[in-house]
Amino acid sequence: MENIKIQIQETNNNSIIKFVSNTILINGGSYEFNNIDEAKSSPLAQQLFYLPFVKKVFVTANFIAVQRFDIVEWNDVQEEVKEQIQAYLEQGNNVIKEQETKKDAIEVYAEVTPNPAVMKFGTNKALTQTDVEIKNIEEASKTSPLAQSLFSFPFVKEVFISENYISISKYDIVEWNEVYQEIRAFIRQYLQEGKTIISELPKEEKKEQAQTQPVNLDETSTKIIEILDEYIKPAVASDGGNIAFREYDAETKRVSVILQGACSGCPSSTITLKNGIETMLKEMLPNQINEVIAING
Repeated sequence: MENIKIQIQETNNNSIIKFVSNTILINGGSYEFNNIDEAKSSPLAQQLFYLPFVKKVFVTANFIAVQRFDIVEWNDVQEEVKEQIQAYLEQGNNVIKEQETKKDAIEVYAEVTPNPAVMKFGTNKALTQTDVEIKNIEEASKTSPLAQSLFSFPFVKEVFISENYISISKYDIVEWNEVYQEIRAFIRQYLQEGKTIISELPKEEKKEQAQTQPVNLDETSTKIIEILDEYIKPAVASDGGNIAFREYDAETKRVSVILQGACSGCPSSTITLKNGIETMLKEMLPNQINEVIAING
């Protein structure tokens, strides 16, 4: 079994701190608890509420965020909380008693995307807090049982799992109108049965999570990420895609972004998105951007 390690990570709100795990904590979705009574489905959250300074607990796939009352500073107590969380996890305890939580009706709908090879399957169930792109069944066997199951369909080429949708890329051996109903029904049944969605974040995703704070990013890179998150990502997510910041070269003023999901390999998206992002960044960051390079994920 992989050794459990908890990393302390600051947030933009100085009353909230994140305790990031190197292992998956819950099977999809997220939970927010405002008091010990609300936390009946989470023994760990209940434990944390016994600490007098804990105001709120937020649990997601690979981190636990805790908000404190102003009676203490995090520097004085964060190590204590980290040790308590790590000890709890090392004992093999469940973070959420998911089998006891109310099971909502699962809905799955299919949407075409600008990329004819990709279809988006949206759902009313939260799937992941970290986007995961799986290129083949070997990757899926290490990270996502859901993706591994989808690769059992011979026409499935790639799988991209985001917060509330799955984008599937197919080979040309079939048309979507021949198979999308079967895939839609399969995903719906999989989610209704409460099976594991993501078992382990890919190593590159873990690395990105550990570097969420812009400690090593210059001011321009930070602004680029903020613009992508606020203006670009919501638009491409509606089409089943994603844009991820890769790097900014201050000398050449060149920005590199990665196209994922429906955006990756789309005949039109590389040019359209590159030009769209490039125009927006040049307008919002004058004299700081010369070119945007779009790379297929």
